[in-house]
Amino acid sequence: MKKMNKTLAKEILHWQYDPPYDFYNNDCTDENIKEMLNGTYNALVDDHNRLVGFFCVGESAKVPAGYKFGVYKEDWIDMGLGMNPYLVGKGNGFEFCTYIIDFIKNRFGESPIRLTVATFNKRAIHLYEKLGFVCENRFNSDIAEFITMIKNSAELKN
Repeated sequence: MKKMNKTLAKEILHWQYDPPYDFYNNDCTDENIKEMLNGTYNALVDDHNRLVGFFCVGESAKVPAGYKFGVYKEDWIDMGLGMNPYLVGKGNGFEFCTYIIDFIKNRFGESPIRLTVATFNKRAIHLYEKLGFVCENRFNSDIAEFITMIKNSAELKN
């Protein structure tokens, strides 16, 4: 794991996913780089220092439209993540997410973990369910429908 830096942020912001996951494509703007350098993002690299993915915690992991639906009332740990598009759909998700969950558990303790995912992303939802997350809320933004999923502290105990 590495602290996010400008070079890594730029690489991530240039990632291009195939449809329908192109929903997650970003523009490499100064604003998006600044967001990724706000201190809540970490980069995950492999043994050869190749960028595998990233994750963030806190406000950066929330979808702003969710606030008007009250889905972020509880003071839980919000988790956001992204995997290098060259690794997506190849059976890497479970290990990738487990690493992130373990990091959050070690850093923040036993607080429930919440994530927000677009409902069309059935592949990710299935993975999160395998990891012990359960659907809690559903809401719409101008661009997509989302669900929040929770992994309770009791389920975090090994």
